[in-house]
Amino acid sequence: EPRLRRQNLMSMFMPPKAWLLVIVAEATAALVQPTFGCHYTSGHIAVRSALSMSLPPCTRVGDEQWPANLLRRDVLQQTATTAAAAAAASALPRDATAAPAFPKWKQVDLPIATESPILFDIDFDTGNPKNGFIVGNRGTFLQTVDGGNSWQAKSFANLDPDEEINYRFTKMSFLNGEGWIIGKPAILLHTKDSGSSWERVPLSPKLPGDPYGIIALGSGKAELSTSAGAIYTTENSGRNWKAQVRETIDATLNRVSSSGVQGASYFSGSINTIIRDLDGAYLAVSARGNFYLTYRPGDEFWVPHNRETSRRITSMGFVKDRLEDGLWMSTAGGEISKTPGSVDTQLINIPFDRLQIKSGGYGILDVAFVPGSSQAWAVGGGGIIFESKDGGKTWQKDKSADDLPTNLYKIKFFQNKGYILGSNGVLLTNTA
Repeated sequence: EPRLRRQNLMSMFMPPKAWLLVIVAEATAALVQPTFGCHYTSGHIAVRSALSMSLPPCTRVGDEQWPANLLRRDVLQQTATTAAAAAAASALPRDATAAPAFPKWKQVDLPIATESPILFDIDFDTGNPKNGFIVGNRGTFLQTVDGGNSWQAKSFANLDPDEEINYRFTKMSFLNGEGWIIGKPAILLHTKDSGSSWERVPLSPKLPGDPYGIIALGSGKAELSTSAGAIYTTENSGRNWKAQVRETIDATLNRVSSSGVQGASYFSGSINTIIRDLDGAYLAVSARGNFYLTYRPGDEFWVPHNRETSRRITSMGFVKDRLEDGLWMSTAGGEISKTPGSVDTQLINIPFDRLQIKSGGYGILDVAFVPGSSQAWAVGGGGIIFESKDGGKTWQKDKSADDLPTNLYKIKFFQNKGYILGSNGVLLTNTA
């Protein structure tokens, strides 16, 4: 038989242990036969690809076919080399040969005067969109006048420099040249000239909780929320305030403790998240993360709700900044869920659908659903960034901040321009 003749011939020139290598090399040659520059057939089976159709025929050597211009030892050497290369290529990870993803976010250089500050908020004046501000802890206060391309460190003339570094400026809001900033220890600052000068607005020592949120509503008008769930409005630049909710969250929970809200009896009297949508609705998360509350304009009380998971709530927000578009929720372990449609705030158990995201266990700290599109972004601990192009159904990791030693706390969009704020003074902006 031809196969026996081949084996006898092989045994004359090499030890038996080398037979297997030659057989594997020859088998691999059937897969990479265009390398030899001819058609390759074995027995009654012909391996003919679109590439091999244009190649010259091979010269028969025994029961095999080889290029006429190659000796058998050359072919064996070439097939062995090709087999090793094919094995090495197959051992590579599938993504190793893929083109690297283009970073969609880049870091912005900031003139940070203090060591490793945390940036908490960013906003731009609607009356002058190129004029913007950033606030953070350790008295961090920055301004841009060119739409965010460059930033300068600023200070407040009515605050002593030694005193200012102790402040933690957390939130701000601008509307048509008028702006407000709040912070801890309890402080409220107000400007009427787009940040050129600031005045300190006195706060009552009887204020329930610390200032937590501030929204500019027009000339001399603003809405202030506190860590106790109190909501106040002013129409005279902060000289007088009017309560919008009849009682604090603590008082509401004491009154409805038997309403079926799990964890309400463990309420510590404060919240760790309170945000307002564009229509005046509010969302708050208890400090323990075991339940949340909603409030609509015109309501007299907060409405508590159960979380639909055993995991602690990390953060919550409005889809596209409106309650009517839904709510999102992130929980311990890096999970995200979203309401399937419109939200009935009178329900104790509002339904949520879990979204497909592989966060690797890092906590998701903020999510932004971009208005007018199906794009969404999620940021969190360890500098993780995720993008969704289908309204949050699926998420893909963005590696723009993988090498930055930071936790990313907030993401905000001003039309198509986005910013991500984090620890260690990190500010990112989108490149597209």
